[in-house]
Amino acid sequence: MNISHTRHRAAAAFAAAALPLSLGVLAPQAWAGQGDVPFGPGCASVPKEGAGSFTDMAEEPVATAASSNPALSTLVAAVERAGLVDTLNNAKDITVFAPTNDAFAKIPKADLDKVLADKDTLTKILTYHAVGRTVDKADLADGSFETLEGGTLTTGGSGDAYKVNDTATIVCGDVATSNATVHIIDTVLMPK
Repeated sequence: MNISHTRHRAAAAFAAAALPLSLGVLAPQAWAGQGDVPFGPGCASVPKEGAGSFTDMAEEPVATAASSNPALSTLVAAVERAGLVDTLNNAKDITVFAPTNDAFAKIPKADLDKVLADKDTLTKILTYHAVGRTVDKADLADGSFETLEGGTLTTGGSGDAYKVNDTATIVCGDVATSNATVHIIDTVLMPK
């Protein structure tokens, strides 16, 4: 597989993870055995079928799934720059808290450009968004999880309303990919 194709697939995976911003209901058979059905107001925008749909994302590893979602293009580009596509795609049963493009847009452009140009800092931030185990809706009410970066992130909430580190809102949660659970968030998390 050539590098360009791998990057595209990785971007697609993260994009796919973000696509849940559109779809509100997932075909039960596609998600059987993979946790809960996606929840949150952002899920209504996910395509109901085809590229970027929940069913499509469930068949792809996380980085590849995200790349099919235009709302996650900044995240996908960051993952590619950090060289984390294969790491994420090859991980088993992880959870990714995936910031949308709008989340990245909250960061001043000069600061974002600086981070994107610093691979070590970028890697630290991105791996802070991933947990080495499955975290689904049932775990979010009052959770504390060690990230791949080595730090800890917390979650809280109820019903379909959850926050991460008291700053980021999950806009579409419990999105399944072939190797990960994805919670799409509206704010970039920073390691403590």
